Amino acid sequence: MSTFMANKANIERKWYVVDAAGQPLGKTAVIVADLLRGKGKVTYTPHADCGDNVIVINAGKAVLTGNKLEQKYYRTHSGWVGGLKETKYRILMQDKPELAMRVAVRGMMPRNTITKDSLKRLHIYAGAQHEHQAQKPELVK
Repeated sequence: MSTFMANKANIERKWYVVDAAGQPLGKTAVIVADLLRGKGKVTYTPHADCGDNVIVINAGKAVLTGNKLEQKYYRTHSGWVGGLKETKYRILMQDKPELAMRVAVRGMMPRNTITKDSLKRLHIYAGAQHEHQAQKPELVK
């Protein structure tokens, strides 16, 4: 008997909806990262991109526990001297909650080339409406 190895020809991708309203940002990111990688599938293969498409709704209503809204920073650097920019998560969650969710999910993914392709299948919306009804996504609890 041979071991099953997933590849592009035999991967079936589903669509899932994750509602982040009232849920901690990090716990939601763990669920989304596992769906993007395909870790819940029986046919999971670590070296193959066998994950599903994920839609995150209500990203603006995700919560950060403790004092993270005031103490946690989103940092970017341009590469130039003095090019560090810092934004508190309180401001980031008000202005760009989709970016906060994307950064959290990216942090849960491995650092390899499969991650880049997996993150293309992630669709994040600040509100409850999304434009992927035609794909008939399943709701993840």
